[in-house]
Amino acid sequence: MKISELKREARLSLKGNWGTAVALSLIIFLLNMVLPTVIEVIFSGGWSESNQDMEPVGVSIFNMLLSIALIPLSIGIYWYYLDLVRMESTSFEKSFSIYTNGKTFIKVIIASIVQGIFVFLWSLLFLIPGIIKSLAYSQLFFLLRDHPQLSTLEAITESRKRMNGLKGKYFLMILSFIGWGFLCLFTVGIGFIWLIPYVGTTMAAFYNELIASQDDNQIVE
Repeated sequence: MKISELKREARLSLKGNWGTAVALSLIIFLLNMVLPTVIEVIFSGGWSESNQDMEPVGVSIFNMLLSIALIPLSIGIYWYYLDLVRMESTSFEKSFSIYTNGKTFIKVIIASIVQGIFVFLWSLLFLIPGIIKSLAYSQLFFLLRDHPQLSTLEAITESRKRMNGLKGKYFLMILSFIGWGFLCLFTVGIGFIWLIPYVGTTMAAFYNELIASQDDNQIVE
């Protein structure tokens, strides 16, 4: 399936759902960017003090905990995109449902950390191996959505296997959004609130059309 066809499928999936998709992007933006700034101002004792070079310890701890706590929401949003591509029933609230399942909540956090460690270790060899492995492990969370019985390491291995011969296409697909990214810069970043759902839904279409369709016989249910 051509990259242009995957992007077209993403646009069709988002039709009539842009409002929810943009709202989710806005929430992530506010939680990741605005909330830490507000907390830093509070801990620093005002706007003038918050511009100091040294970040208060309390702010650093809060930002670390916030980043970890937002991992499930980020994954839940990508699963929302997958629902759109599959034309399954979904909603704004469903993206937060991952927080109601303690096992899944912990699992995606651990998976994200392990994935990051693996990519970092490969990057120590050189930049290129790190990029290649990040592409190879890119289907991890979609696979965990469809196959929750898999452990983190099993899902990483499955992603690596299924991405054989597809890493180049996936890389080119991501690169195809660079032009839109530059245009978003001229909107003071506001355009990214629309671009992120477009990219995410295209990634979901890639998984649904090229990864999920591969043989599942070797996966133990």
